[in-house]
Amino acid sequence: MAIADAFGLPIAAHTQSASPHEVTLVEETIESRFIEDSPEHMIGDKVYGSYPLDRYLDSYYATELIAPHKTNRRKCK
Repeated sequence: MAIADAFGLPIAAHTQSASPHEVTLVEETIESRFIEDSPEHMIGDKVYGSYPLDRYLDSYYATELIAPHKTNRRKCK
């Protein structure tokens, strides 16, 4: 998994076997970043659209996760 900035420059990368789900690798990827500060915003696809992940990234890393809503989401923020 990799994280890039708005210009496409990599700011974090992390490798793992293919078996873990992508959502479980987000924290490890942020921790392995090449820069000191955590990203302010992260954009992901529908896989990352979960409220627990949103709250976790916001509280521990001050990172706002931007992802489309899943059709099966029931709770509001």
